[in-house]
Amino acid sequence: PDIGRFVVKLVEEYHAGRTTAAILLTHNYTDTAWFSHAASAAVMVCFTRGRIAFVHASGASASPTQGQTFFYYGADPQPFRRRFATIGHFMVPA
Repeated sequence: PDIGRFVVKLVEEYHAGRTTAAILLTHNYTDTAWFSHAASAAVMVCFTRGRIAFVHASGASASPTQGQTFFYYGADPQPFRRRFATIGHFMVPA
């Protein structure tokens, strides 16, 4: 439930103009209400090719069991697209 509350708060702050740009990283749970809410407000979405390897502060590596998605919120999506071009495929929500 925390991710759902976080997404609602991020979208609310973005629409209110209190957050002018943000990148949200989540698992690609496309069947959830929070994912739909995040995508509906995003300017651009990047679905990763494969899974991202995360590294703990201790140096241990962790691999998630599903893919990830980056959501971009802001007025200038081109830097986001350039930076994430090697990471995945892009979608512009309708």
